[in-house]
Amino acid sequence: MPGICKELATKIAHFARFPQTGVSLRQMVEFGQNPSQGTLLRAAQFLHDELPIRLAHRVVELDSLPDNLNQMPSVLRVKRMYIDSFNELVNFPRVSDRIKDAVKGATVHANAERRHLPESNTNPAVSDMPRVASSHWIPPIQHRYHYEVKPAELPVEVTEYNRSFVKSLERIKRRHDPVVTTLAHGVVEYKQLQKTNRIDASVQHFLDRFYLSRIGIRMLIGQQIELNQQRRDPNFVGVICTNTNVAQVVQEAIDNARYICGDYYVLMNTPAIELHCPKDLAFMYVPSHLHHMVFELLKNSLRAVIELYGDEAEKYPPIKVVVAEGNEDITIKVSDEGGGIPRSAMEQVWTYMYTTAQTPMLDPEFNQSDFKAPLAGFGYGLPLSRLYARYFGGDLKLISMEGYGTDAYLHLSRLSDNEEPLA
Repeated sequence: MPGICKELATKIAHFARFPQTGVSLRQMVEFGQNPSQGTLLRAAQFLHDELPIRLAHRVVELDSLPDNLNQMPSVLRVKRMYIDSFNELVNFPRVSDRIKDAVKGATVHANAERRHLPESNTNPAVSDMPRVASSHWIPPIQHRYHYEVKPAELPVEVTEYNRSFVKSLERIKRRHDPVVTTLAHGVVEYKQLQKTNRIDASVQHFLDRFYLSRIGIRMLIGQQIELNQQRRDPNFVGVICTNTNVAQVVQEAIDNARYICGDYYVLMNTPAIELHCPKDLAFMYVPSHLHHMVFELLKNSLRAVIELYGDEAEKYPPIKVVVAEGNEDITIKVSDEGGGIPRSAMEQVWTYMYTTAQTPMLDPEFNQSDFKAPLAGFGYGLPLSRLYARYFGGDLKLISMEGYGTDAYLHLSRLSDNEEPLA
């Protein structure tokens, strides 16, 4: 690996040989309910082991990208972020023997006393993703992520260690905020070098794997940070809401999308959006993920309708959002009359960098996360939204009638038992 010392390169290659450990939404919730400082320390130890493995996998993949994509300036910047975060974690102090002994003494070992994590199922999103072969054995998730520690009197060093580790995680999270947009610039640089307007299937699959991994890393980091805040909201376990009200989150996305649309097109008469959803429908989910996906779908529908009818139209056909509750899934359908998508272009809408909008130029120092970045014009809205849906076992599909409109179906698993799709 050029640009880093041999010792660090060897260490990254070593960690990349270990398999990654997936965690399901339900397991995160089961673990995070009323955690003691000792339990949080156990979780910190899991992340201290797991995050360098995940970061190393991505560094190795970034370094081996074909056709000089790995040499694009923006791709090199992303790789540097991951190397810096890997280095910070592997050099973070290990737990002292004194703390280990104290926590071990308070750990629930008896099988009858211990709360066991629920079993998880393989995420359907990994069916087409090759798993990294490894001869290294790692203990199962029950013995790594979840140790129940009694709320016993523990040394003050336990709390201090947890606080210090969270500060390190916060630095890493901030460092990685601009990854999506920086890597998008790297793909733009690559397309310019190759003198092409499209990316091939290998680059598309790489971006899917990379961004899914990023979602998982940020989910684990965000969950650990929030659990250590120990806020007393009965509906939240870290960043996960155990009682996410679908109607409220979707309505907020509707209000935000209409505001953004009206501001962009300078409209007094923004297309109406009708919501048909049971008011009390709730399930376990991450509200920010749900808002992000619905907002992107609504933004696309609003743009399609306005550009078909013109920004001076007296009246627009309404966009309809219908939410249905099933035994396995909650499905959100977004229907518009924006003219639809030609059948020949249906596969392309899932391709990164495919867009009919003008691609914006971002400052190289832009440091906002993917929730805040101006991604309209990068062609990232739909493929990223599908990854967010698939991360917890759901999916996103489109059915279009050219000359009429498009229906988007957002499927969300309400069972919450799919492990992360890691590859």
